[in-house]
Amino acid sequence: MDKSKQPFHKPKRSFRRRLPPIGSGDRIDYRNMSLISRFISEQGKILSRRVNRLTLKQQRLITIAIKQARILSSLPFLNNEKQFERTESIPRTTSPRTRNK
Repeated sequence: MDKSKQPFHKPKRSFRRRLPPIGSGDRIDYRNMSLISRFISEQGKILSRRVNRLTLKQQRLITIAIKQARILSSLPFLNNEKQFERTESIPRTTSPRTRNK
């Protein structure tokens, strides 16, 4: 058969199935801080379902657990680990205006 008449076939890629981030034995609870902290960004935001690779039901439960933990003060609303460093104030090179009378 001539190459020009062959139908175009995509090469098959090997597919490696990723393991789910939440195991069957893990309880989604506001007290399970090791589990909850995996689904929060560095800034303290809840990561999206697409990033987490969770089902819709799991994402809802994670969101509720994170919000409960925040309300009970076991989890901060904002992550303040990265403090902004204050630079020393630079002295002015120009003198302040003087009033002419």
